[in-house]
Amino acid sequence: MPYTKVAAIVNPASANGATFKRWPEIASAFENAGQKYVYSFTEGPDHATILARQYLHQGYELVVSVGGDGTANEVVNGFFEKGKLISTDAAYGYISTGTGGDLGRTVGSSKVMVEAVKHIVNNTPRRVDLGKVSYINNSGEDEIRYFINVAGLGIDGDIVDRVNRTSKFFGGFLSFLWGTLVSVALYRNKKMVITVDGKLICDEPVTTVVIGNGCYFGGGMKALPNAVMDDGYFDIVILHSLSKPNLLATLPKVYSGSHLNHPRITSLRGRTVEVYSSEYALLNLDGEQPGRAPARIEILPGAINFIG
Repeated sequence: MPYTKVAAIVNPASANGATFKRWPEIASAFENAGQKYVYSFTEGPDHATILARQYLHQGYELVVSVGGDGTANEVVNGFFEKGKLISTDAAYGYISTGTGGDLGRTVGSSKVMVEAVKHIVNNTPRRVDLGKVSYINNSGEDEIRYFINVAGLGIDGDIVDRVNRTSKFFGGFLSFLWGTLVSVALYRNKKMVITVDGKLICDEPVTTVVIGNGCYFGGGMKALPNAVMDDGYFDIVILHSLSKPNLLATLPKVYSGSHLNHPRITSLRGRTVEVYSSEYALLNLDGEQPGRAPARIEILPGAINFIG
């Protein structure tokens, strides 16, 4: 699909700085594909959101994030302003160069940059669902954000917080595996009240609840193996208060996506999930840790044009 106005938003710090080193290769791929484009490097947290809004107000038809899932999340949020899409026709493109790469696993993004760029500029986007989350941010204020891949509350918020505060020198899988093992050792299950589409599902201690538009989170865990990004529903998995030995024994099954028959795991689908906890249950949104429960998470069917 030919585009007249294309913008790339590049997070040079993603993957512990590896994206900055790979940018010349990616830039060459755009040029070799015959696609004219402009680009900007992000300079700090939420800068990708600001840049995306600027490009969309300037009439850009395709805005591409180059980085990890956190960069993707920021760019997706930049498609919205005051609760509405800036452009219903503009498309979001995703090039995966970050640490976790979980959105890329779901959609099958190529790690070969020439192929990834060709796919984005030569193919037609499809409309996919997004999630909208109301929660308490890390400053204690009410906030709304959007996500494209996965949201979760519990140990996954703890893992993401831990990984994002340390070096990601060893790459996605090992960084998240380290964060997971440390969090398993230190984490205490949180009591949560969870409703799905208005029906009470859980009122007890929980290890985590994962709400997904995509299949993967945590650097390769196939937590939601049946999730589809354009079916108008979330896939939801609740791990009910697993002991540390049980959780460790279950982890390999979570990576392979074969955990859903575990007797302490509930799997269901829904459009709206509400999570309340009197304890400090951290929120994970696309590999970022912006806040905590209470949270209301609702599906926005076919909200955005996407290709990645």
